[in-house]
Amino acid sequence: MRHNKKFNHLGRKKAHRDALLANLTISLILHKRIFTTLPKAKALRIYAEPIINRAKEDNTSNRRLVFSYLQSKEAVKELFGDIAVKIAERPGGYTRILKTGNRLGDNAQMCLIELVDYNENMLKAPAVKKTTRTRRSRKSAPKATAEAASAEVTESTAE
Repeated sequence: MRHNKKFNHLGRKKAHRDALLANLTISLILHKRIFTTLPKAKALRIYAEPIINRAKEDNTSNRRLVFSYLQSKEAVKELFGDIAVKIAERPGGYTRILKTGNRLGDNAQMCLIELVDYNENMLKAPAVKKTTRTRRSRKSAPKATAEAASAEVTESTAE
């Protein structure tokens, strides 16, 4: 029976899947964004966000637990150093998935998964928009010109 097994197996056995997700998480932490297929990115988000959440509290037990998942000293150092400072006040949702279209070879859905606090383009404050003028209906303009023309005609006939 498949009770409580709703995660995507990605066509791999457990050890292979864990190694894949650990390697993707290491790449995401070190490079801040990676380009992969959509199912892998969705599985990565479920795998990586609890690990990233551990970095909020820097203690020995959390470092050892994260290292047991990732097996990379550089990634753990980066996660508990630079990334932990940026995510300290964020309550969750550390990653963003942006769909980029389909791959040419096999038409697989591709996407870009990135850490939310590291996209400078989306972090910029939106530029202040100019005040736009309201668009007036053109229906009232012909009536006004027709009335003005008829008024001119009546003035010219009155003279």
